[in-house]
Amino acid sequence: MSVSTTETRAPSVSTDERRLPWTHMLLTAAAALLLAILILFVADAFSVFSAMILGFFLHVIIGYIYSRLREGPRWAKDRVVTTLVIGAFAVAMFPLLSLLWEVFSRGVPRVIGAHPEPFAFWNRPMSGVIGGADAGGVWHAIVGTLLITLWASLISIPVGLLTSVFLVEYAREGWKRTLGKGVTFLVDVMTGIPSIVAGLFGLALFLAILPDDQSGTRIGVMGAIALSLLMIPTVVRSSEEMLRLVPMELREAAYALGVPKWLTIIRVVLRTSIAGLATSVTLAIARVIGETAPLLLTVGMTTSVNYNVFKGQMATLPTFIMDQYRKGSAVCRNDTVSDTYTGEVYQCVTSANIDRAWAAALTLILIVMLLNLIARVISHYFSPKMSR
Repeated sequence: MSVSTTETRAPSVSTDERRLPWTHMLLTAAAALLLAILILFVADAFSVFSAMILGFFLHVIIGYIYSRLREGPRWAKDRVVTTLVIGAFAVAMFPLLSLLWEVFSRGVPRVIGAHPEPFAFWNRPMSGVIGGADAGGVWHAIVGTLLITLWASLISIPVGLLTSVFLVEYAREGWKRTLGKGVTFLVDVMTGIPSIVAGLFGLALFLAILPDDQSGTRIGVMGAIALSLLMIPTVVRSSEEMLRLVPMELREAAYALGVPKWLTIIRVVLRTSIAGLATSVTLAIARVIGETAPLLLTVGMTTSVNYNVFKGQMATLPTFIMDQYRKGSAVCRNDTVSDTYTGEVYQCVTSANIDRAWAAALTLILIVMLLNLIARVISHYFSPKMSR
């Protein structure tokens, strides 16, 4: 009795299909761009942006035809999809890069070269400054921004983390589950609250607490409470997702060793998810550090440095930017400036207020970048290391 055997053969691959080096796609992209420039010049509608858009679509067509002739239909489709993905990435990055370039190009000259000492813009307030291209700084706004954001974080981070721990670890059954659904619904509603509503809440809260003769009081802690309303839902939702990523096996292993639940949460769950929690807190801080509307209602604006969030108005970078831009726009209306005393009218140049606004925007971006860097360092050194 013979036993038939079957041989497993590898699928045949067409010998007429071969992959081209990536330099060929660069050549087709250059050809498409040159063709787009030629078409736009003939149509008398040339611009850099239109040349890039038309060149991209021509590159998709030319690249597909070229790849189909040289590589075959299967790889030609792959080239088209790859080109579309790269184009989508470029579309997403272009606004960000253009914004960063505009802020850095217009803010760096003011930060570096407006004062006799380098970077004096960052360590001088605006006290006693009325215009003046070489006077004034943003130190008072940096102090106000950091202090208000710090107090908002001290309020929001414990509340947000404890709420997320409750939703993940305790709201599993019974009345706790029902309460957890209600908390989740309220957090979702708070996520969509406009920032001006948070400012009105902070203002109304202190108007109800303070006496009638102090109804016009504006202090830093009012702004911190208003910003905390915007931070809490961000911390809760992002931290909740990070805690859910911790494997249940780690919790069960700790319970099997007799570790109580509260200690398991502290030493196992939070310790494992520290990298994600640091990122969540950083996202929440970046969410509120640039808010303007709540601070206009609750903190006000001043030109001097105030280190006490419980007394007096405080300047912040968002309100400083708005104030300087508003003053610069008023001065440069109709592209001319009229001297108040002599009546002489002359051409308006870039106002010092506008320059300070761009420099303050650069400062705010650098602070956010520094906070993200700190979060990366925390997540790197405190997150559990994987064994080899």
